[in-house]
Amino acid sequence: MNDAATLLPVEEARAQILALATPLPAEWVPLEEALGRTLADDVTAQRTLPPWDNSAMDGYAVRSADLAGPPPVRLVVGETVYAGATPKRDVQPGTCARIMTGAPLPPGADAVVMRERTRPVPDGGADQVDILEAVGPGHFVRPRGEDAREGQVLLPRGTPLGIPELGLLWAQGQLSAPVPRAPRVAILSTGDELCRADEPPQGRIVDTNAPSLAMAVRRAGGVPSLLGIARDTRDSVETALSRLDGFDVVLTSAGVSVGERDYTKEVLAALGVEQHFWRVAIKPGKPLVVGRRGRTLFFGLPGNPTSSLVTFELFVRPALRRLLGHTDVEPGRVTGRLDGRLSKPAGLAHFVRVTAAWREGGLWARPLATQTSGVLRSAATATHLLHFPREANSLSHGDPIELLPLSWVA
Repeated sequence: MNDAATLLPVEEARAQILALATPLPAEWVPLEEALGRTLADDVTAQRTLPPWDNSAMDGYAVRSADLAGPPPVRLVVGETVYAGATPKRDVQPGTCARIMTGAPLPPGADAVVMRERTRPVPDGGADQVDILEAVGPGHFVRPRGEDAREGQVLLPRGTPLGIPELGLLWAQGQLSAPVPRAPRVAILSTGDELCRADEPPQGRIVDTNAPSLAMAVRRAGGVPSLLGIARDTRDSVETALSRLDGFDVVLTSAGVSVGERDYTKEVLAALGVEQHFWRVAIKPGKPLVVGRRGRTLFFGLPGNPTSSLVTFELFVRPALRRLLGHTDVEPGRVTGRLDGRLSKPAGLAHFVRVTAAWREGGLWARPLATQTSGVLRSAATATHLLHFPREANSLSHGDPIELLPLSWVA
């Protein structure tokens, strides 16, 4: 029986997850470790930057009123001001100062004429210069306090810390910043058929879900811990999931569908985890369980390797970003066009792995040859997920499409 109509739409599932996630308590970290995190509190400027008006060009600091007449205007050069130096003379009427980029503007000057718009005076030596254009006040001047003013909020709470933001903090003499603590994430694989990569297979397959999810967690800003592999018995799953104190998020893979030995949902309920929903109207990744106990979020991910990665991208990564204090946590979206054709029954939203490239003035996405969720090859080389809407049946070559850039791409 087709039960797609009873399944939770992907957007509603993500909204419920984000409603369960709140930023973690703050910690102070060195700025070198704060890249990609968010501020847990406002940062107030302690310094006015720049501390004085300064030149944006190599040229001449002038009084703009002296240039009101037709060019060229000849001025006397009173001194040369270098970056890091302090002007020794005021600029008086009829005079100027040779100035370098970043040097403080001398008192009396209100503009800078770039060197290319001047010329030396024949036989005038270095003490005179002809100015070839008129300029107004503030021309090529970086005003005091343009970057920051002491006492004002420099960066508000929730600001993502990229390289420019960290540069602003360094410029204030700040060496650390308050940011939400990195989420601690426990990862458990389940299945009798699994073994570690360093074990003899003996008829089993190597567990790729746990190490893959650990890397995805690390790239999302979390701190992963591997709990190992639980066997397909209730006791084994319960023993593994009982060691969860101190974790903010728990990820399990497999054991959440309707198989005879799928115990994960049953064990989570026995451990006091409140289940918020089970199964989402997507492919791959329909058998998804989400619950919470206290402040700890639980995600029961599908066991198929690609399903596990896709559901991480759509649901877990946004939750980790919310825990890290980000406000913009939805998966990114870009538009493109389909290079090929796709069809499916209505009912489930498909997230098709594609390789997208720019050509003919747009982004064209070609589906990978295999979309089987049980093999990692159906995710390898993918650059985006193509959102094939739930209600749609077909997409033709050249149709406009919505693409989600993948965070697991190097």
